[in-house]
Amino acid sequence: MTGSKMMRRYRILIAALWQACALLLGAGVAHAAPTHITAQLLAEPSMAAGKEGQLAILMRPEKGWHGYWLNPGDAGLGMQLAWSLPHGAKAGEPRYPVPQTLLISGLMNHVYEQEYAVLVPFTPPAGTRMGQRLPVTVTAQWLACTDQLCVPESATLATTVTIGDAAQDPRFAGWTQRLPAPLGSPAKFALDEKAVRFAIPLPAAAPLVAPHLFIVADKLVDYAAPQQFARDGDTLIVTIPRAKFAPASPGTVDAVLRLDTQGNGIAFTASLGPVPATGEPLGGGGAADLPALPWLLLGALAGGLLLNVMPCVFPILSLKAISLARAGESEAHARREGVAYTAGVMVACLCLGAVLLGLRASGEQVGWAFQLQEPAVIAALLLLASAITANLLGLYEFIVPGFARGGAAIDGSTQSAFGTGLLAAFVATPCTGPFMATAMGAALLLPTIAALALFATLGLGIALPFLAIAFIPALRRRMPRPGAWMNTFRRWMALPMGLTALALAWLASRVAGPGFGMIAVALTVLLVALLAFAGKRQRQGRAAIRPTAAGLTAIAVAAVILLPLSERDPVAQTQSILKPQPFSETALAKAQASGKPVFAWFTADWCLTCKVNEEVAIEREEPRAAFEKAGVVVLRGDWTRRDPAITAFLTKQGAAGVPLYLWYPAGRATPEKLPQVLTPSLLASKAAQK
Repeated sequence: MTGSKMMRRYRILIAALWQACALLLGAGVAHAAPTHITAQLLAEPSMAAGKEGQLAILMRPEKGWHGYWLNPGDAGLGMQLAWSLPHGAKAGEPRYPVPQTLLISGLMNHVYEQEYAVLVPFTPPAGTRMGQRLPVTVTAQWLACTDQLCVPESATLATTVTIGDAAQDPRFAGWTQRLPAPLGSPAKFALDEKAVRFAIPLPAAAPLVAPHLFIVADKLVDYAAPQQFARDGDTLIVTIPRAKFAPASPGTVDAVLRLDTQGNGIAFTASLGPVPATGEPLGGGGAADLPALPWLLLGALAGGLLLNVMPCVFPILSLKAISLARAGESEAHARREGVAYTAGVMVACLCLGAVLLGLRASGEQVGWAFQLQEPAVIAALLLLASAITANLLGLYEFIVPGFARGGAAIDGSTQSAFGTGLLAAFVATPCTGPFMATAMGAALLLPTIAALALFATLGLGIALPFLAIAFIPALRRRMPRPGAWMNTFRRWMALPMGLTALALAWLASRVAGPGFGMIAVALTVLLVALLAFAGKRQRQGRAAIRPTAAGLTAIAVAAVILLPLSERDPVAQTQSILKPQPFSETALAKAQASGKPVFAWFTADWCLTCKVNEEVAIEREEPRAAFEKAGVVVLRGDWTRRDPAITAFLTKQGAAGVPLYLWYPAGRATPEKLPQVLTPSLLASKAAQK
């Protein structure tokens, strides 16, 4: 857990403890002045004796602060009320408007960021005289929070209820309209070990925009997990993963379904009963919306093949070039190498896919290239790329998988080819390209066997050029013959690998902070110095294994100790001529509600394809001017570090990774997915559309 997450949860815990103390000392905190959310108790202008009327607790958060629904979600506290009423009067259960969702560092909160009113049914005593005024007092305690801190607040609120003819206050009518409407038909729910599934009667023609199901009971569902919506005729099916720890198993469930971004919703009580097994998925995130498996496999194959020419894969091409330049082996030997290389690539892709699927099954929100969101992996790749660069420059000699030395074949070349395949796949897989994006997004939705088949086919696509040369003699005959040129070529190939190492050093500081980057670079310098020392001993004919092993052990120990201590959350980079807002589903809903077109782009610092698009297409004057003229709202999702909210949204869109570019025309809730290769004219033309 990062320091910021620990600090945020610490603050929430301290606020909760203060709130608990406040509850125990309720009588002693009357008139405590709230700082960040002001509260006011109001009554309808007049009420009839013995008949139910309404009180309202009007809450006004300051800008940047929020209050909580009755179930606050993963963090926060709901409002606590202690009433002081005339004899015979009754106050009912508070009724809340439909809340908003707020996801911060993987914690889902149910909040209100604007003014809201909590309505409380109130029944004056029977037999009260006309014109009589009844004093009503309540001690209210709540939690006021920003994205960074929480403060417990309280106040003693008072009002007067007048018994008389039914006068009207239009504010109460407006507040009542904000309450979720009661559902007229019974709803059902079903439980299993992994999920809670609801069957909610809702006409198929009823529009749904950014729906969300809020559960009143605690410890039933995983609040931050993606909710899946599907339709079966006039029944809405909602599937939510169960709570991770000690999940509850109630007999009935009270809930509120948000219908749109305008605060409309319905309230219902669901009882245990049958829920349809399947339905038509909503939101484009279900397996039913996917192409047939053969087409997905073909897309994975083509995507893997194209990865060989994607910018992010160029360093691995240098390794392949030297490996493929060898000649003179028998046909059987060449085929064995081709099969071994292909096996290495496919094993790496299968392992990455299995880990990805396993993490998602355990509740983690991860996506394709999740390994590059971890600082430790980036540091390891930096050390590896630097070691390979030093080898290519001739600072030391080592049997590196797939490398050639002086044009001679390497002993154990089959094992070397397998190792080269592992390395090729590990370096190549962070990118998504044409054809591949749909296939990898589908892998997150399909059953396990079909998903693993897609990962294996991706590996086959990556290995296909090498495999073709190994099995087609005519292609091998076109390869250059070995000779002295290979030493020169080998040293030239140190250039892209060295540039890769520099890029990884920059990425280390971007992902985990400057301190982490500096320590990673220092360890890299020590590693290169150690390898140069080993190379000198090799050239002198002296043993280098023991001192090198001791040095490598010392560097590994230093890395394990120092790197985690220096890791920091990255500072968000917002410099852009488009002036984008940080992406969140709340920000997207607000942007759509404004009636303006929306451009949402998802990127990461480790994705070279993303950076190329930003340089040549997004950060250009043509789209900037067109966006400004059309009033386009720009949202930017930074996926450099793991972000469960962005991962969940990518999954909903059928995307396993970045880049992803979405265009929301004004007034439309469904986005248009733009190509992964952008041009300035394409973005400008979208802004010009009406």
